[in-house]
Amino acid sequence: MTISAIDICRLLNGEIEGNPDVIISKAGKIEYAEPGDITFISNPLYEKYFITTKADAVIVSKDFKNTRNDITLIRVTDPYTAFITVLEKLEPVKEIEMFSISDKCVIGKNVEINGDVFIGDFVRIGNGAGIGTGTRIMHNCTIGNKVKIGSNCLIYSNVAIYDDCKLGNNIIIHSGTVIGSDGFGFLKQENGSFKKIPQTGIVVIEDEVEIGSNTSIDRATIGETRICRGAKLDNQVQIAHNVEIGEDTVVVAQVGIAGSTKIGKRCMIAGQAGIVGHLTICDDVIIGASVGVSKSITKPGVYVGYRAKPMREELKETALIKEISNLKDRIKELEKSKS
Repeated sequence: MTISAIDICRLLNGEIEGNPDVIISKAGKIEYAEPGDITFISNPLYEKYFITTKADAVIVSKDFKNTRNDITLIRVTDPYTAFITVLEKLEPVKEIEMFSISDKCVIGKNVEINGDVFIGDFVRIGNGAGIGTGTRIMHNCTIGNKVKIGSNCLIYSNVAIYDDCKLGNNIIIHSGTVIGSDGFGFLKQENGSFKKIPQTGIVVIEDEVEIGSNTSIDRATIGETRICRGAKLDNQVQIAHNVEIGEDTVVVAQVGIAGSTKIGKRCMIAGQAGIVGHLTICDDVIIGASVGVSKSITKPGVYVGYRAKPMREELKETALIKEISNLKDRIKELEKSKS
């Protein structure tokens, strides 16, 4: 679609500077944008591209210093949030599969399908499963026995959901993800071998959750592994048995969370962080990238470092380490003065 800069400005409740009639057809990255594009600046690191960008319009903060007279600015309080609103407006309408059930799928006995659904080619749905209205299950998915899936869910191709798992409404699961695989439970025997511990629980995924591709969420040993309402999991995340992820918590790629750990609400766990088992992470915690968490966290805040510490403490220790070489030189001078 196309839209004028002034209409975008009205959409954002912003202030326009420059040509209000310029026509925008798509969004672009500031360094690669072309005529007809709109872009944005929210991070000062990208201000250097302003003088060379070919975009016709740029969303900026209200105090941004304009150094050009050939470009239209839209000034807003929060450029990043505003740009997301524009993306939603400009996003091309995706081709939506019409509700239908492929004659190449296999549906078991006593499956309850409520209202219109889409079930693609080579999908297998087990006995006693339930599918809510408006849900789309794309090609090559496997839905186990007694799995319950709510309304308006989108399950992309090649997803496997094991027996008895329960999914709420408005859930998105991307390709290659496995829900309900066995937890990693083994008991070491006297002869050094390992005996498998039965994994008899389930996975429960509440409403409004999105899960990236190639993520694994293990079923509980007993009870539930639970992903609470509004949580967002990135690609290649490992969630072990009996873990609980709190509401509106974000887990970034390649994070591993060991068994029975409880993560609070509104937490952010950055890429490649690792959390050992049986811990409790309170609400409103940010864990930095590649951080190893070996103890429970009871106070909200930002935790960074090889072993998770409050950020201020970690920065202080890092600064002190940098002073070691200076201290060494001072010690040598003191030793010389004594001699």
